[in-house]
This record gives sequence, structure tokens and C-alpha cells, in this order.
Amino acid sequence: MQLHHLRHFLAIAECGTLTRAADQLGIAQPALSQSIKKLEAELGVKVFMRSQRGATLTMAGQAILEDVRLSLSRIDAAEVHARQIGQGLAGTLRIAFVASAAYEMLPRALRAHRAIAPNVQYVLREMNNMEQVAALEKGEIDIGVLYTPEAVNGRMRQRLLNRHRLVAVVHEDVPVGADGKVSLRDLAREGLVFFGQDQVPHLRGEILSAMQRMGEEAHVVQEANRTLTVLACVSAKCGVSLLSSLMRGISFPGVHFREVRERQMLPMLELSAIWPARSRPTLADDFAKLLAAER
Repeated sequence: MQLHHLRHFLAIAECGTLTRAADQLGIAQPALSQSIKKLEAELGVKVFMRSQRGATLTMAGQAILEDVRLSLSRIDAAEVHARQIGQGLAGTLRIAFVASAAYEMLPRALRAHRAIAPNVQYVLREMNNMEQVAALEKGEIDIGVLYTPEAVNGRMRQRLLNRHRLVAVVHEDVPVGADGKVSLRDLAREGLVFFGQDQVPHLRGEILSAMQRMGEEAHVVQEANRTLTVLACVSAKCGVSLLSSLMRGISFPGVHFREVRERQMLPMLELSAIWPARSRPTLADDFAKLLAAER
């Protein structure tokens, strides 16, 4: 059963006459009549009774009318959806991100992307660096927003999104100077609550090195794989931490964010997007551009 035969059937059923249906379809009436004859021959039944007053559905025609209307509607919707996917306006985009990206950058990019591609479905997952690298290599996510430098196997694209400073995350017993800042030496003495060695080894190493240059024995007293876990450990006075300045908007009981007096000794935190390189444009390509866009 050919699709155009069904469209012709529906047009006649809705218009009531072959003449009006032919005008609506933009074809000659004899061609429309032949199309319906072929449909009837294929079905083995008459679908219209023709008279001088027009074309009336037979019982068989009435029986298939709603099925034809629904089928054509679904086919039309599928065509539109396929076209949108081909144009990068629909589909599913799987996004992974570290916590600091969730407070400004990610919501801004999502709003902008939804405005130009409202039919895209998003799968959002907070993941640490190690988890994102594994997911990118396995093809489980389409784009990751993570701390760099980071090595990912496979053909990947990378875009630096921003660089921002680290701030101290302390509990109430950590001494604060008259300037409202804390000393890197005092932070070292408290012990560091930080992400595991396998998550951000470069960043962790630079922080410990800065503390050692202050003449202190630097060590991680508690590892945590999520930012909220870091905050909980600091609140429990397990130690102190250094997190992205973007996290200052979080309110957590017993936790305070302070500037580090010797912040020039600390590394800048780089946040980048990494996604697979493809031969044709993808949703991830467009989303990466919006992540990097200025406010």
C-alpha cells in the first residue's frame, strides 16, 4: 500500500468530492481517480461510493479512516523529527558535569540551547573527572564538563570554558585574619579534605606543592568524590579544602568560604568541555559553543 494512495484517500474523505480534493492536492482529477482505484484494487474492497453529489465513504472506507488519519499523522511527525535531528534541532544530548559547572555555566547554556532546539531531550549527570573520562571513552555521554588538564583516549575535541581561582573552605575553628582571609600555612596545618588522587591528580599535586613551599607538611586527611561530601567533611571539622570560587554561592551549615592570602601561589582552576570528534556537526558541537559563550 503506497503512502500517496493513503493521502489521496484521506483528502477525498475530508473534502467530500474528488474535485475539491484534487484542487487541494494540486493534481489532476483523473490522476486522483486512478490512485483511488489502485488503492481499492489492492484492498479488494470499495472505499468510496461515487455520485453526482460527491464521494461518500463505504463501510470499509469508514472502518479504515481513523487508522489512515492516525498513521499519516505519525508518519508526518516522524519525518519532521528526522529532519530536525539531521539539522541538529532534535535528539538526545547526554551531558556530564562537575559540580562547579552547575551553578551558572550549565543553566545558562541549557536555556540558550533550548531556545534554538526545543525538541532536544537532555540527560544530565553529575560526575567527577574520572567518571567522565571513562564515560567519554565508552561513548556513554556526548559531552563532559570537567577540570583540565585531563587525558581522554579517542578522537576528542576540547574547549577551554573558563579559568577561576580557588577559595578556602573552612570551619569555624580556622583562624581568619583582620583582612577576612586565611593563610595557606594554617590550611596546611588543618589537613586537606580533597578529591582522590585518581580524580584530579594535577590539581591536587599543585595544591600540596604550594603548601609545602610555605614550609608545612602538606597531606590529604580525608578523600571525597563529590563536592557536597567535601563540604560535609569540612563541616564535621575533618579538615579544610580548596574549591572553585564558583562554589561560594552554596550555603552549608558550619562551612565558610574565605579568600587565601597567598592565592598567587595556588593554581588556577580550568574548566573545559570535552566531546567526541565527528565528521558531521553534532548536538555536542553546538552545546560546547554555548557553554563557552560570554554572559
